[in-house]
Amino acid sequence: MRSGPGLAIGAALTAVLAGMALLSFFWTPYDVRLISVSERLLPPGPAHWLGTDHFGRDMVSMILVGAQTSIAVALVAVGLGMAIGVPLGLAAARAGSALDDIIMRGNDLVFAFPALIIAILITAVFGPGAINAIIAIGIFNIPVFARLTRGAAMGVWQREFIMAARVAGKGRALISLEHVLPNISNMLIVQATIQFSLAILAEAGLAYVGLGAQPPLPSWGRMLAEAQTMIALAPHVALVPGLAIVFSVLGLNMLGDGLRDWFDPRLGKAAR
Repeated sequence: MRSGPGLAIGAALTAVLAGMALLSFFWTPYDVRLISVSERLLPPGPAHWLGTDHFGRDMVSMILVGAQTSIAVALVAVGLGMAIGVPLGLAAARAGSALDDIIMRGNDLVFAFPALIIAILITAVFGPGAINAIIAIGIFNIPVFARLTRGAAMGVWQREFIMAARVAGKGRALISLEHVLPNISNMLIVQATIQFSLAILAEAGLAYVGLGAQPPLPSWGRMLAEAQTMIALAPHVALVPGLAIVFSVLGLNMLGDGLRDWFDPRLGKAAR
């Protein structure tokens, strides 16, 4: 065994999350835009498996479509962070000290502002919405991938096969693409998985304060915000989206830890 049960559990929870999002494209028990005042705050039952919210909307349908929102925002945001951060990290690792300092000090400047602050600045200009949440989370991810890529790449640049490639006449850019990037890809995959879970949490947080996805698009964070005044009356309206966030983030974190141990079994042995 190269990894413990965490990888299997994380993969299973992540598969459930992806399955929920895919299912919502083709089927939901009810239309998420359907408001029924007569059925508001119903407890879980045969007609509504997880109950209804304060507008009478079916909670199962809201959770399914909310998974679609969370995955879409997190996927694009992490992809944006990787698309910009990885090339910056590779450039910093292969460049001289001046360019390296410029890139890393710029990353430090971005890293000093949390995603929530960036989102507030963006929404102050362009207004709240899922697109602006993606931009805010994506900007926050850039220095994370840039730092990781630079640190890992600098270690690879000291290896013998890199020296052989330079003797063979290959340029630094070509060596970065053909030799350095493939050797750090495992580390980037693990970090992307972890950042994906953090992006889901960040999207929920932004939606909770009204800066994320806007109605009528369902969002787990906004469901929590709308439910906070009704917890005593109908606890399921807060419990259901809260558990969805917890298990999604937990599954992705366990998947990331399992992949880390899978790619480098020495880490798993050291932990045991």
